[in-house]
Amino acid sequence: MSGPGAVRAAAHAARRPAPPDREEYPVPDHAPEDQPASPLPACALCPHDWSARYCRDAKGKAPANCPSLRLRQKAGEALEATLSPEHLEFARQASLQEAEGYAGRQEGYAAVRPLKPRIVEIVEFARRMGYQTLGLAFCIGLRKEAEVVHRVFETNGFRVASVACKAGAAPKSALGLEACDQVDPNAARETMCNPVFQARALDASGSQFNVLLGLCVGHDSLLLKEAKAPCTVLAVKDRLLGHNPLAAVHQIDAYYRYLKHPLE
Repeated sequence: MSGPGAVRAAAHAARRPAPPDREEYPVPDHAPEDQPASPLPACALCPHDWSARYCRDAKGKAPANCPSLRLRQKAGEALEATLSPEHLEFARQASLQEAEGYAGRQEGYAAVRPLKPRIVEIVEFARRMGYQTLGLAFCIGLRKEAEVVHRVFETNGFRVASVACKAGAAPKSALGLEACDQVDPNAARETMCNPVFQARALDASGSQFNVLLGLCVGHDSLLLKEAKAPCTVLAVKDRLLGHNPLAAVHQIDAYYRYLKHPLE
């Protein structure tokens, strides 16, 4: 490739920081008893550059534990399931949405640049799928943001059902928790987050596509497990970092270097 695209790619490569030294990260000297005997996939630690990996180029390189090679039967079964009537159109539209999230594609992979924020992509994808009713499951701590999102969806022609995490008004004592286990131990009664109710309330509202906004770790998992409609995430909760958990990852060699060692 030549021209402006090549210049930008070279400049980006020059600015790219070197990966952290893996020796800084302690590795357990033994595997858990329930770990499979065969090596686990470790795509995040693949030693080959992305441009030369087998999963991008059929003539590319792969480590011994590459799931694309070791689990070929599973990969074939997964493709068959993706191409089934149940998933094909969803997968097709998701891939089209992925491509249209970038500008500069005609200049080659090294020249692509982001074009749209995630909330715009959610609106576009929902339109692609022909959805008319969206569900918004949000944390009460992000109620102001939830109001904005609800109105953005409505402005774009969707019926919107939004359900807060505290809906259902069930007390934390129902979970066997005591006052000392509450966020406010001085409160006589504290309402629990209720993702199962959120999921069922959205199902009862006819939601065709659920959007999660700032649910707690674990609560989001329960909603994803319980909801009947497909789900996506607009933003995840990170109380400390303004709901930007990647900030700690980006700062792994600086303020969050303690993450390189087991947490106590």
